[in-house]
Amino acid sequence: MITQNDNFILGRMKGAKYALKGAIILLRTEASIQVQFIIASILTIAGFYYEISATEWMLQVFSIGLIMSIEGLNTAVEEIADFIHPEFHNKIGLIKDLAAGAVLIAAITATIVGFIIYVPKIIAA
Repeated sequence: MITQNDNFILGRMKGAKYALKGAIILLRTEASIQVQFIIASILTIAGFYYEISATEWMLQVFSIGLIMSIEGLNTAVEEIADFIHPEFHNKIGLIKDLAAGAVLIAAITATIVGFIIYVPKIIAA
């Protein structure tokens, strides 16, 4: 007999399946996510090479996750905007610019975190 708790767990598993599907679609189809994934991979290798601390790993992983998440949301906003209003419209352009601006802010923040972590290690090497 399936209980309400079982339905909750099955619902979460189903939701995780859709989320994984979305992440795979992003990685396969979106150039910006692919670039971010390559950068994340390089920084992960650099983290092992420079033996960054646990705190530095947390900041790096958080920064990578932040950028890739916002990049995914930006893609979703663009898809929705194009679906709702396929031809050019000033308001749609503004919405897309705002979403892209959020990605830029996250990227600048992550770059600063990267510099704080790696510049001293590169100078000391």
